[in-house]
Amino acid sequence: MKIQSAETERHVLAVTVDNEPGILAKITGLFTARGYNIDSLTVADISTDHAISRITIVTNGPPQVIDQIEAQLERLVPVHKVTDLTAAGPHVERELALIKVAGTGDKRVEALRVAEIYRANVVDTTTSSFVFELTGTPEKVNSFITLMRELGLVSVGRSGVVGMMRGSGGA
Repeated sequence: MKIQSAETERHVLAVTVDNEPGILAKITGLFTARGYNIDSLTVADISTDHAISRITIVTNGPPQVIDQIEAQLERLVPVHKVTDLTAAGPHVERELALIKVAGTGDKRVEALRVAEIYRANVVDTTTSSFVFELTGTPEKVNSFITLMRELGLVSVGRSGVVGMMRGSGGA
């Protein structure tokens, strides 16, 4: 287990790439070969002709490691642009989670109350369980999951972080 120093920072990187087989393996291989961790990874096609994809990577490290990751990503041939959203300024981050909670009686009622406070939607229900859909910041999702652990948390599925710069600029 790696111990993070006080200088370690969380960064969200938006990487625009050619949508071709193997690019995700190249990028994750770059992280693996250098011993860097990926905390979250999302990928989606972003062009009408399906030629370009956007990869959002959340990673941690000291500033010099983040700079090195950016430089190495920019050298990969199918990479068009790398933007460190964290360093670039104000940005929006969101994550989608599906959270299954099982319980009866008061715990079931309390799970519904907490879900209402967090604006989580019930997307599936049985007489003994709920599946909640929640979108928000990673901190909001973590907080909701922590509360649901006490109320019968069964399973969690998370999409990973997607981020975008605020305002009219790109990335």
